[in-house]
Amino acid sequence: MPKASYLFLLLCSLQALSLHAMFLRERPEQAQKPNILILYADDWRHDTLGVAGHPIVKTPNLDKLASEGVRFTNNYVTTSICGVSRASLFTGQWMSRHGCRGFKMWDTPWHQTFPALLRENGYHTGHVGKWHNGEFPGDKFDYGTAYHGKHWYETGKENDWRLMHVTQRNENDSMKFLRERPKDKPFCLTVAFFATHAQDDHPLQFLPQPESLSLYEGLHIPVPPNATRESWERLPDFFTAENEGRNRWRWRFDTPEKYQSMMKNYYRLATEVDTTSGRILAELEAQGVLENTLVVFTTDNGYYHAEHGLGDKWYPHEESIRVPLIIKDPRMEASTRNTTDESMTLNVDLASTILRAAGITPPEGMQGRDLSPLYLAEEKPEWRDAFFYEHPTLRDADFIPASQALVRLDWKYFYWPEQEVEQLFHLETDPREENDLAPNEAYAGKLKEMRQHFHELKNAAK
Repeated sequence: MPKASYLFLLLCSLQALSLHAMFLRERPEQAQKPNILILYADDWRHDTLGVAGHPIVKTPNLDKLASEGVRFTNNYVTTSICGVSRASLFTGQWMSRHGCRGFKMWDTPWHQTFPALLRENGYHTGHVGKWHNGEFPGDKFDYGTAYHGKHWYETGKENDWRLMHVTQRNENDSMKFLRERPKDKPFCLTVAFFATHAQDDHPLQFLPQPESLSLYEGLHIPVPPNATRESWERLPDFFTAENEGRNRWRWRFDTPEKYQSMMKNYYRLATEVDTTSGRILAELEAQGVLENTLVVFTTDNGYYHAEHGLGDKWYPHEESIRVPLIIKDPRMEASTRNTTDESMTLNVDLASTILRAAGITPPEGMQGRDLSPLYLAEEKPEWRDAFFYEHPTLRDADFIPASQALVRLDWKYFYWPEQEVEQLFHLETDPREENDLAPNEAYAGKLKEMRQHFHELKNAAK
């Protein structure tokens, strides 16, 4: 071949490479699969964020994340308890389908979970922190550490023991994963914080790090209007002194002084999670991969701050089932960032959302929906306006009774299956769920409508 022909072919090849590189720069979502980071806090409800308008708690890093993505303001869990909610996160299924009714491993095959499918498709996968679904399957991740239940851990060597806070341990393990991961593969890391969960066996319950103790000092934490004896007495008659929610209220909130102390330490734990989240995001930015990382911040369930005279979670009130959700997606247009979305989203939606972002078709058994059309499509898709909520009995009906609900943004129907008790609340006029309309004949038609829809969605959840 003449020399001129070689030069011509070389120029054509260089031009093609240049055009290909330009295409990759313009279409980064097709150039490589996105990394995935799930920041998964514990016992943290929808309004415990500065960006959500909270008057006390400081969460500057999560507020910044919200300014770079979308915050979903009506995000819920389908079961408000640690183990079951985590099973729903990984499987994308209701409790009725995945079968975890407490803290054991779920029944759904592992290969149908989002971490397994990501790993099968070339992702380097990691899990750090709380597991709470039976024995941790460390061999199912490329990197995994699991621990929860207390705020302080002994670390070091014999005769040189030191104490490390669980949130600092979460941070250290996350950094180890991010710095030692193979750089030629996309990654998925779940950072499962133990905070802000109480250390139930400790009289102080919430044990933040010493450097946080000056936070919120001198401030008065507002007490919710329905954190009253009258609100407690409005609950069904089977809520007695033996109820675990009332028991934990006594641990944390039964005096004004205790309420102030407990809530300040709870918020300190929240700010510590925010700080560690900021450091993890800064590490991704330093590595040059943040802009190609799908970041999700959410929590496993909500939390009563003494509303209804209760502590912890479990029941279908808004304080218990409504949780934060922030998503920053590399595919988002600039106009979409720093916005909120009022669509009814669920924890079971996240598995499908993560898989679709990675270009993987979710298995048929996943029941949640990919959320990305809500922030990527030019026109929003038709979306759910209700969902079925379920929670199992724990120990017995006096301790934690089973509860179910049909949840809408305007109305809510409770069903307590062991006692066969119904309740009906009009959220638009009664957002604190204090006035049960089920006994009122004027609402018999609405009660029948909600009951029927409840059974339809309950059957669909199986």
